Amino acid sequence: MSIAHPEIPRPSLMGFTLPLMAAAGLGFGYIVGTAHGAPVPGFLAGALLGAVLGYVLASFVPNRKAGRIGAAVVAAVAGFVLSGFPGAVVGAIIGLIMSWFAYWLSSGDYRAKVPVYATAGDVLWHNSFKFICGLIFFFLVAPIVVVLPLSFNAQDFFTFTPEMLSFDPAGYSLKHYEDFLTNPNWTRPLKNSFIIAPLATIISVSLGTLAAIGLSQSHVPGRRAIMAILISPMIVPLIISATGMFFFYSKLGNWLEATVGLSGDFIGFIKVILAHAVLGIPFVIITVTATLVGFDRSLTRAAANMGAGPVRTFFKVQMPLILPGVISGGLFAFITSFDEVVVVLFVGSAAQKTLPWQMFTGLREQISPTILAVATVLVIFSIALLTTVELLRRRSERLRGMSPS
Repeated sequence: MSIAHPEIPRPSLMGFTLPLMAAAGLGFGYIVGTAHGAPVPGFLAGALLGAVLGYVLASFVPNRKAGRIGAAVVAAVAGFVLSGFPGAVVGAIIGLIMSWFAYWLSSGDYRAKVPVYATAGDVLWHNSFKFICGLIFFFLVAPIVVVLPLSFNAQDFFTFTPEMLSFDPAGYSLKHYEDFLTNPNWTRPLKNSFIIAPLATIISVSLGTLAAIGLSQSHVPGRRAIMAILISPMIVPLIISATGMFFFYSKLGNWLEATVGLSGDFIGFIKVILAHAVLGIPFVIITVTATLVGFDRSLTRAAANMGAGPVRTFFKVQMPLILPGVISGGLFAFITSFDEVVVVLFVGSAAQKTLPWQMFTGLREQISPTILAVATVLVIFSIALLTTVELLRRRSERLRGMSPS
């Protein structure tokens, strides 16, 4: 496999690639040296090894796959000598990063995504911008990455134990997940969340879809003002919405209990479900409205000319085309309800305690490590839902002809 692209001139090895490789090695060397109490030797050794690695890969190993595997193996062996198995893992990661960086520099790949007429400053800004975006992404994801391994801690701590850092199997356990799935303090809130969130989602999708379709009609008077009012729950601070809902739903609950004779717990579920539906409707309206932007109105007129009524036209013609947007809005409404804690604290009672409420209580009152396991499950669950939303978005674009594949 050739290193350099034929259309991109190969940069200077001594004047460009090796100095930058030395700078990158300098940073990694300083981190490793500081971890072993010798920052200055690590600083110098890292710079030297970075330059040597760049020279060897660029000059003698044109096959990128072989070069990256070889660099990872050598760095892993060095890390194992210094710090055992954890050092081998860190060394392999550093070797992969440094070898990728060496090929990226020496082959001219850093210019692959910019026009051929771009100046050195343009290329620098292009790659700096991507690096800044990567740092922002790391800043957002780092707390999640820390929580995931901590959920397997064998001890009741919120920090990494020496056994975990040394990758000792005795330092890892599934006991927090077992507590989450067997302890009534967690299973009851989980059950409540899976009762409240789906019902609130159904109401949000039903009302939000109808509202979006109605507001997409140009002849509706004051539709901009109505749209602003309907999406206000996602703009107004949640504590203000929760306070207003508390006074409104408390009177509604008293009326239902006194007039209809419903139990207090059942009324509590009704209040929380309706409150969460209000929070989810704006997401449905926005996603469905965005889907309706590319909808061909002539299809509904053609269906009417063929004798189809409004209801049949909606379910047979309009709904199949806007379904990805409806499902996307429903998923956002479900996530909003499932993760919400402020409104349920105001509107609900102990019988309607949801999973986020229990997590909040666990952090405030008892510092339960089971929260780490719950957080991990919720992160995986949210990633799955957001992946589904992205797949539906792409399907919607294909149906509307906005994307070729």
